[in-house]
Amino acid sequence: MKLGRFKHGERTIYGIVRGKEIIPVKEQRVSELMEGVTPLDETLTFKDVKFLSPTRPTKIIAVGLNYRAHAEEMGKLLPEEPLLFMKPSTAVIANKMRIVLPEMSERVDYEGELAVVIGRKCRKVSPEEAKDYILGYSCFNDVTARDLQQKDIQYTRAKSFDTFAPYGPWIATDIDPIGLRITTKVNGEVKQEGNTEDMIFSPFELVSFISQIMTLLPGDIVATGTPPGVGPLSEGDKVEIEIEGIGTLINYVVKELESSS
Repeated sequence: MKLGRFKHGERTIYGIVRGKEIIPVKEQRVSELMEGVTPLDETLTFKDVKFLSPTRPTKIIAVGLNYRAHAEEMGKLLPEEPLLFMKPSTAVIANKMRIVLPEMSERVDYEGELAVVIGRKCRKVSPEEAKDYILGYSCFNDVTARDLQQKDIQYTRAKSFDTFAPYGPWIATDIDPIGLRITTKVNGEVKQEGNTEDMIFSPFELVSFISQIMTLLPGDIVATGTPPGVGPLSEGDKVEIEIEGIGTLINYVVKELESSS
């Protein structure tokens, strides 16, 4: 099942996505969605709604160097345990929204990733238990000011600008996250191709590891790392993150001074 979050008139709704149709559901909280959904007697289309981020995370926990080939292209040693950093909730934007290139940076990169969406409060769980706390999976773009990342000791500034966490277009609740193809396109040209089976640490291992450190709350995101092929974005670009079994997250790139959002 694919579950999206949308704005319809004055309403904010969750709905089941079937093709280009949306069937609103009764449940409106992430924790409720974990228990099952009740479709309403109503059908909408994509033209009727505005896409919203599938959840409103309290935090985004991202994982660096989780694909062997990406570690190699960055000239880094393979990590012995997950390398974690955080992105703020204020960086989140939805499908079809604009990534803003900040004046502070001269190079901003795309990083297509699989997002794990937490469905219930999660603390100190094992890898085997982790799947019981996951609502589903979505597409994520870990947008990065690469020049600032290389300049700073840690990643906070480079990863945290507003609009640097595109997320969507919806959540796939019934897929196996292992063995999914990930493709990133810029202006229709393939820039990244990877498969989640190449991860060093699986989504379940990541959720377990993070839950030993901090409590994950419903709607939180674990961004699981990017395959090789990262590269720069420019004004006017259209960037697409496509993940097998989920869908395609589309965003557009503008300069900071030209953005009103």
